[in-house]
Amino acid sequence: MEELYIGARNRRTTKTNRFHFEVEIFNTVVDMQLIEYRDRFSETSTQLLEYMGSLSPCDSFAQFDKSKLLKLDLEGQLEIFYHSSIKDESFTSLKGIFDLSRLMVSTGKHRSYPLVYKLLKFALILPVATASVERCFSKLKLLKTNLHNKIGDEFLKDTLLCNVETEALAKVEDEKVMERFQKMSARRGQI
Repeated sequence: MEELYIGARNRRTTKTNRFHFEVEIFNTVVDMQLIEYRDRFSETSTQLLEYMGSLSPCDSFAQFDKSKLLKLDLEGQLEIFYHSSIKDESFTSLKGIFDLSRLMVSTGKHRSYPLVYKLLKFALILPVATASVERCFSKLKLLKTNLHNKIGDEFLKDTLLCNVETEALAKVEDEKVMERFQKMSARRGQI
């Protein structure tokens, strides 16, 4: 690794192999990963996830961080919610945000603290919504090939919908689809 690095076209350089791989290659790869991370997750959504983690009831609200949650404009409700929940025995054995939101509904606290409850709902919905979008983009990457690049947006949208919603599409009967096409006036022949 301490030998001189030989670059393109067998040209000797003044850098060692170790320097080339540890500094130039490693830094380039780390920079590429950071750029991809920044493109995928904006600073706002990353902070929002971090702030939502402060609502976790695990270990008697050990992650509770008022300063992070204040940035979400919930100061009044959070302060009262925290103090009322920490003293309530039914809130001590909760394992996660899902349990907290269920208990808030069963005790009626979702009406008393609507902003806290709305924040909990967003925290529960966000992973599912993000996964659904990621799944759609993964399917789109498979569908949008060089051959499919020339198709129109409407057809691509319909194709993507059929690929993403396979369970719903499986429930549609072939005969009903054929009947619908037969009833369309623009058809030239029988199916």
